[in-house]
Amino acid sequence: MFTTSSIIENLSKDEGLDYKKLCRILKLSKKTDKSKLDIALRALEELEIINKNKDNEYFNVQESNLLVAKIRCSSKGYCFAVRENNKEDIYIKENLLNHAWNGDKVLVRIIKEGVRRRSPEGMVNCILERTNQILLAKVEIIKGEVYGIPIDDRILSKIKLPKKDEKYKYSSDEKNIVKIEIDLFPICQQEGAGHVIKELKLNNNEKLDTDFVLSKSNIHKIDKFQFPVISDIKKQKRLDLSDKNSYMFKSWSAENSPILPIFQIEKNKNNTFKLWVHTNSIAERLDLTSKKSLQIFFDRFQSFPLLDNWQNYLSDEISIAATFNKSKINDAISLCIDINSENEIINWSFHLTKVKCSLVVENQHIDALLTRKNKARITSRILKPIKDYVDDLEKIIEISKEFRKKQLLNGKIEISKTNNNIESLKELLIHNPADFSKEYFEPLNNNDIQTYISPLLYEANSIWFDHSNNYGLNNASYISQKLDYLNVSEIIKNSELIDSNIELDENGTLSFTKLVELCSDDNKKRILNKILINVLRDNEVTLISKDRFFNESENIISPWTLPSFDFINLINQFNIYTLIINGKRNKNSRGSIINIMNKDSWKDVNWDIYNSSILKNMDFIFSKLLIDKINEYKNKVKQFRSNMINIKQVRKAEKFIGNSYKGLIMTVQSYGFFVEISELNVEGLVHVSTLSNDWYEYRSRQNLLIGRKSKKSYKIGDLIDIKIIKVDILKYQIDLELVQ
Repeated sequence: MFTTSSIIENLSKDEGLDYKKLCRILKLSKKTDKSKLDIALRALEELEIINKNKDNEYFNVQESNLLVAKIRCSSKGYCFAVRENNKEDIYIKENLLNHAWNGDKVLVRIIKEGVRRRSPEGMVNCILERTNQILLAKVEIIKGEVYGIPIDDRILSKIKLPKKDEKYKYSSDEKNIVKIEIDLFPICQQEGAGHVIKELKLNNNEKLDTDFVLSKSNIHKIDKFQFPVISDIKKQKRLDLSDKNSYMFKSWSAENSPILPIFQIEKNKNNTFKLWVHTNSIAERLDLTSKKSLQIFFDRFQSFPLLDNWQNYLSDEISIAATFNKSKINDAISLCIDINSENEIINWSFHLTKVKCSLVVENQHIDALLTRKNKARITSRILKPIKDYVDDLEKIIEISKEFRKKQLLNGKIEISKTNNNIESLKELLIHNPADFSKEYFEPLNNNDIQTYISPLLYEANSIWFDHSNNYGLNNASYISQKLDYLNVSEIIKNSELIDSNIELDENGTLSFTKLVELCSDDNKKRILNKILINVLRDNEVTLISKDRFFNESENIISPWTLPSFDFINLINQFNIYTLIINGKRNKNSRGSIINIMNKDSWKDVNWDIYNSSILKNMDFIFSKLLIDKINEYKNKVKQFRSNMINIKQVRKAEKFIGNSYKGLIMTVQSYGFFVEISELNVEGLVHVSTLSNDWYEYRSRQNLLIGRKSKKSYKIGDLIDIKIIKVDILKYQIDLELVQ
């Protein structure tokens, strides 16, 4: 089904497009669909968003005062149109939303400029794309009519349902939430309409949690795959490394988790090493140059853990074809990194290879390697079976540690994540070495071996950015942000470090690592880590083109090493494969063929590396439209992960209602304070209304609540006695009260 956004995106400002071709692009053949297109085209013409030329072809009219944005509403009814690149948000009054819902992509017209600290005001001219095709709601009877009331109070509409859906009327005892498929969105004075497609009885029924949270995060569970035809790998000349030992470092336990790369280490005669990163070859098995193939991915751009298994964006068929089977020769796309005796990178090259996984290294192995006292003898029962591999593994771990040191010196930071022992969340909380959206690293951890491959993959992904950028190739990247938006004084105040003896370095700065070290106890370190995690902004995927220039100080990576994890890795790997196979190679001034896959080879290249047809394909794959959709999907997955953790914490607390515990105040707000119960690994709210012995006021400068009469205060870091009094599954909320 087409959207208003898809019409506009397929129309150019310069070239017209006739009606029949537009129908073919949008894949419209039915009369009913073409009728809807006619209505949309007339409406867009009336709004002066599109127009026709003398040949009766449609083209895009982009007015300077018509802005693309996304609607963000709060539970209190305030709505804003949020624009890209941190541009100023536009305030939208409820009566000017034009029935746009939270998350919808819209065109906004500014009707009142912002003054001083007030945001500009605007109105929604056109809804380009609806975010919610399915809503979670409570069925209620209003004046004899059946309605679905969205449980998301940021959606300011009710949906009319057929009379037969009355049987799903909400019961607080059963907590029977329904999924509603939207048949008609509200227009002018006409109400929205839909029908119930599934009932979820959530009370004491954890089996439905995943389905509930997926729906609330607006993600559809994939049951049947429509997938591009898998091609046999073409007979290309490959470097045969199958007689060398290669190792997979794995913590994920689910059988269908993403395929991790394997590593190989070779020692040279001059005390240098070659570290090989072998990635499973998926890109060369798929045709990514057709619009039909790409559109298949539009409702799934990333794999993510549900609980005990994964929802993958690739089909089982292709995952099985590309997996690294132990003791079996596999095709790979590989990076060879030359490292000197100081573990510094001195050279690199990309290759098509044949490899074999010798050993899957697990957490028990890494712990035994790092804690053994006698390096000369292997006595551990865990290490004895793999004694022939120990030297290789120790060297790979050593390189990982040195790479991490270098990354921290270049301005990256480490923040420990909160410990969580809720068993059902185990797969969800294992470190993901392919997640580069965070502006910080997770520290190397003996209990999670995948933390040790993160520094290696970070360097491998940085290398591809350097290589592709020097050749002027498009790629999809994460760009580390400057942290000058952080208010360190506020962080110090919130974490109660203001009384510490803080010493700045010779440049007059204070590193985050030093800030954490200044915490006097583990509780304060946990609080500080949480504050930093909440304050640091996530990085989005950015499209990098040859026309964009960067400072040497910027940390930029182009992920390609886990193509079974997400679409970004896949298209970047496709870029590598295309360069290996189709990149033009000529002779240099000395008469020898230049290997364009080697470090610094670009310095000798003065010709176009791709022909025009390949460049056209690459521009098609690396488009802003695709990158925007990827970022939208990644935000949904981020929301799902957070909500899955929240609902499992609520489920755990639900079993202990009425019990009392020691709690640590983590955050203070005007309406109350959030308390962590470390014994249960859950966090709940003590609302200010439950503090009945006094009138408490919030002092933002001191970040505390204080009683007017008693002068009793509650601030971050206080240990208090609390009791669990209530939980709300629908809002993921745990209510606490003080034990007097």
